[in-house]
Amino acid sequence: MKIQPPSTVTAQPPPTPAKNEALRDAAVELEAAFLAEMLRSAGLGKTPEAFGGGAGEDQFASMLVRQQAEQLARAGGIGLSETLFNALMESGNAT
Repeated sequence: MKIQPPSTVTAQPPPTPAKNEALRDAAVELEAAFLAEMLRSAGLGKTPEAFGGGAGEDQFASMLVRQQAEQLARAGGIGLSETLFNALMESGNAT
């Protein structure tokens, strides 16, 4: 019977700040997309019956909702982006 030496675990180098920033941006974008869908479902961006802006308002309402969702996510949002970022870092996808 031959005994094998213990395997050496090679430590992975720490993720670079650029990689961390890319993961964080991706997590914030995902949270913004989620928030945009939630805001649309809640009725934000619908043209009011009285004093509506017409066809122009209808065309740009989705862009306004998307920008509002991005600002919400970048300001802290609902914490989804931070949870996603931490999960990505723990899973080893950051290296």
